[in-house]
Amino acid sequence: MKTIASLLAALPLAAAAQTLTVSVTNPSSAARRDVPVVVDLHKALGKKVAAVLSANVYATHTAEKQRGNGPLLPSQLDDLDGDLVPDELAFVCDLPAKATITFKVVCSASSSASSFAPRTAAFMKVWDRKYRYPYINSIEYQGRNEPLATYDAIYGHGAQWESELVGFRVYMDHRQSIDIYGKPTPQLVLDKTNFYSTREDMAAGLGCDILFAGPSVGAGSFRGYVNGEPTYVDSVEARGQRVVASGPVRAIVEVWDKNWFYNGKTLQMHQRYTIYAGHRDVEVDVKLAGEGSADELFCTGVQKLEIDNEGYMTSDDGLVGSWGKNVPDKAAEDLIEGVGLGVFVGPDYLVQTREDAYNYLTILRPRDGHIRYRLAICALMERDGFRDSESWFAWLRQWQRQIVEPCKVKVGK
Repeated sequence: MKTIASLLAALPLAAAAQTLTVSVTNPSSAARRDVPVVVDLHKALGKKVAAVLSANVYATHTAEKQRGNGPLLPSQLDDLDGDLVPDELAFVCDLPAKATITFKVVCSASSSASSFAPRTAAFMKVWDRKYRYPYINSIEYQGRNEPLATYDAIYGHGAQWESELVGFRVYMDHRQSIDIYGKPTPQLVLDKTNFYSTREDMAAGLGCDILFAGPSVGAGSFRGYVNGEPTYVDSVEARGQRVVASGPVRAIVEVWDKNWFYNGKTLQMHQRYTIYAGHRDVEVDVKLAGEGSADELFCTGVQKLEIDNEGYMTSDDGLVGSWGKNVPDKAAEDLIEGVGLGVFVGPDYLVQTREDAYNYLTILRPRDGHIRYRLAICALMERDGFRDSESWFAWLRQWQRQIVEPCKVKVGK
């Protein structure tokens, strides 16, 4: 994927650098690691954002005014809408309890941006009969295609993304299911295995697909909800996927459906999945437009595992989880994987939680055309990970508390 710097190199640019001050405050009594910080460059720079080709982020480690540049942090500029102008600056930082750290951001018309080792990645490849599997940025299929044809035409069956800890893919068909990938040790591996791990890959510590979703919602897959049952995105005029960003500190994948005929109405749907460095959770933002988009119900949640399932669900706080084992590949019945799944939906979108034969569900209603939630996973194979449901569910509750008490970001000049 081309960088913003290379895409904008031919445009006339102003020579002067733009400097911003970004203060990040941890309101909680516990230290936090890899806190995502996102700066809206249009709000911060106005029309001057069109001249930005690179940005460097320096930590000052104090709320006081900085005289010089501190340590350089990995960061990235992301063009979210494809207009060749950067929309957001993203980086992650560690914060002590009750601390504020100020960062100096230097946005430049120079394309000489610093290079950082990637901690996240996203990609999509097409299936090629000569086994070359070329990378693509986006693809859109007509809705009249048989779902298995679109599913099989993508190498790996859909867009893939990962942090060092965990990996994901979203199926390129009517299910649009989220599938998950476990890793024994933190590393980026999906570009090597493409979710098709061999036994040699697993022996080498590259991990593997760890979930068989079947008819369930899997790990936070977005579904319709009609007559009390989850439904697939069956009838559309077109469906597509796009890789928006790929590292070093966050990866973003988008999914869309045009003219989704849902419960007797026609909707436009756009989903965005974002993962940050050091995270095992994914931010999900679903945009809905069209008739009925304000009052129709939808759902997500986590599946019940087929072996030794244990579930976590409360009636009012939007947190659901599960823990257990399953056989991800039915052609390899000896490979049994332990997993933990979790979904948290805030009160703005939550209607209720409920259980059915396959899932712990959260029932959702859009607000201002959006539904936002988080999904998180773990793998029993992680060498320094979770070993039982008690520890996983405790982590989910801590994760929920951090989401509802986020770190505060203030941007100035």
